[in-house]
Amino acid sequence: MTRGDKASLRLTIGLGLATGLAYGFAAKLPFVVCVMAVLVLCKPGPPMPLVKGVVVALILAGLVAAGVVMVPLLEHYAVAGVLLTAVVLYAVFFAGQVRGGPVTTLLVISFAMMPVAGVAEQSLIAVLSVTLAVGLGVGTLVSGLSSALFPDPPQQARAPAPRAGAASANWIALRGTIIVMPVFVLALTNPSFYLAAVMKTATLAQQAGEAQAGAASRELVGSTLMGSFIGMVVWMGLSLWPSLWMLVLWLMAAALWAGSAMFGVRRTRFGPSFWANALVTALILLGPAIEDSASGKSVLKGSVMRVCLFVGVAFYASATVWVLERWRSRAPQPVSQPDVHRASTK
Repeated sequence: MTRGDKASLRLTIGLGLATGLAYGFAAKLPFVVCVMAVLVLCKPGPPMPLVKGVVVALILAGLVAAGVVMVPLLEHYAVAGVLLTAVVLYAVFFAGQVRGGPVTTLLVISFAMMPVAGVAEQSLIAVLSVTLAVGLGVGTLVSGLSSALFPDPPQQARAPAPRAGAASANWIALRGTIIVMPVFVLALTNPSFYLAAVMKTATLAQQAGEAQAGAASRELVGSTLMGSFIGMVVWMGLSLWPSLWMLVLWLMAAALWAGSAMFGVRRTRFGPSFWANALVTALILLGPAIEDSASGKSVLKGSVMRVCLFVGVAFYASATVWVLERWRSRAPQPVSQPDVHRASTK
């Protein structure tokens, strides 16, 4: 078995375990638990140690719970609250680019969702903090278990991946913040409807930082459409026999199909970030659809509205990348010091 085969099987088994635990124990916002688990399972390199994962989950829960202080600021001083949120998101994006932290997407999702949830109902912040922490803990647990079943052979130490320079990190962080903030402001007007869109936009902003500017539209819009297709297929299969086991099996099948392309087992023209975002999009669409079905709401109407919203957000993100990159390419570049010295000597 190649490394790609084992990585695909780890993702498949890990998502199956996470889905069974989240929906089997009726966790609050179970699809968020699954999304967090997928983000952990898609992380390259060895699995995070369980103790470290628990510590990181507790720290993340504390940071999210502390977001309750943002709610009065947003309610009474909206402009200041929005600007403070933008500064925090920019700092998270910048730190993720400079240090290469694997939990950048988790932090962006957390800091973008907690004020929106708090504006809807302050008690939701406690629910959200516990859900995110449980999702990270479950992701660490299932990652360790699946890695134990399909371990990679020891490999020689490789040079660390190059980190982005300060100028590049500053630009990518600014670009990601600009992508997230309009949807964040829109979500404050109707938190219950746009909460999933905030999570989707946070993942898009992180994906936009990894994609090349020329391929941003194909990456962002294409992965959103692919995620919608995966979610539709899983829902159609689940409707044949609605049960927890069928949900687990269909999501495992989706993870195996997306993971085989993500880890190079199945050759496609799309990169790993494309397939990771597609799988996350499918989970974000399926979770609310299952909740709509349980509460008697129209699944078709809600799903169509979410898909249209997600595709619109993806088009906005790709257009933002295109406009900002064109503006950057036309902006006058600073003259380097050696060029100034040569010009002065002529």
